[in-house]
Formats: sequence, structure tokens, C-alpha cells
Amino acid sequence: MLYIVLLLVLAALGLLVTALITGTSLWAWVSIGLSVLAGLLLLVDWLRRRKRADRGPDAEESEDSEAADSDAAEEKDEAVPAEEDAEQTALIPATGELGDPADVPEPELEKPAAEAEPQSEAKAVRDTPPGVEETAPEDLEVVKELEDEVVVVDEYPRYHLVDCGWLSGRDTIPIGVGEARQLGFTPCARCGPDAVLAAAHR
Repeated sequence: MLYIVLLLVLAALGLLVTALITGTSLWAWVSIGLSVLAGLLLLVDWLRRRKRADRGPDAEESEDSEAADSDAAEEKDEAVPAEEDAEQTALIPATGELGDPADVPEPELEKPAAEAEPQSEAKAVRDTPPGVEETAPEDLEVVKELEDEVVVVDEYPRYHLVDCGWLSGRDTIPIGVGEARQLGFTPCARCGPDAVLAAAHR
């Protein structure tokens, strides 16, 4: 910085001498500009030196130590992934001639789709209500007037005999057969409640 200021001062002095010799005011103004620039540079340098002096030598040492610590931290971060890779590699059991294949867990195989399909099909069949019994007209006339108890399952449209196989494991609601028909329930084709009850009352 001081060398630059010295060069500017010398240049301003030379231009001032030139302006005096030639009588041209332009060289004088340029000389003044260079002198002002040199003065500003000196002021900046002085402020910077004063700031350093106020902080003292401890501040400079702490800055240097912080810079060194940050460099060391960056080097450590770069080294950690390599160490982790080495540890993971060491944890993986060796196979082949040196390793014991029994130490390596076998991957779990997914169950074949053929095994899963029967279960889903069985569930679908179980959830599907049985068909409607085709009631003979003479049986229908008898059943409409009966109060014999049948059972229904909530959210299913059929009524059944108590011992119907489709009811296994389901919550049933007892109801009179005539009332069940009035409410819109239809007879189950599997247990045939209309034919059984009509035959029992003849």
C-alpha cells in the first residue's frame, strides 16, 4: 500500500512540475486528483492498522486458530465416510472359501401368488350371500302367514334357518319369517327355509 501511495505522490509531483513549465492547468488538476487519491489510500491504510491494533495480537491468533480448526474439521469430515465404509465392509460376513455361508441370513421369499389366491377366493366366497330360494307358489302362500322364527345377518339380504351352514361364525338376528318377507328379505337357496317351513306346517 505504501509503495502505491509513494508512486502516486511522485506522479502528482511530476505533473505539477509539468503544469508549471507548460502553463497548462489540465496537468495541475490531474496532479491534484492523484494527490487526493494518495491521501485516501493513506487514510484507509491508517484505519485498517488502527483496527488491528485495537483487536490486539490475541485476536489475530484466535482468527488463525479458528481457520486452522475449520480446515481440520473439513479434513475430518472427508475422512469419516471412508472410515464408515471400512467399518461397514468389516461388518459384512465374508462368503466363499474363507466365510461360513451359514452366517449369511437367507432372504425371505414372498409367498407364491398361488397360495395367496385361494385365501382371497375363500374370503370372497364366504362374504358373498347365497342365492335366492325359488319358492313354489303354494309354499309362498303358507309362509306369508307364518310367524316361525328365522334369522338374518345385518347388511345381507337373505333370511335363513338357524342351522344354515352359511351362518357359521356370523352374528344373527332372529325374526319371524312373515316379517322378514315384509321387510324385503328373501329366502336362502342354501338352507331353503320356505320349503322346510311350509312342509312342516302341512
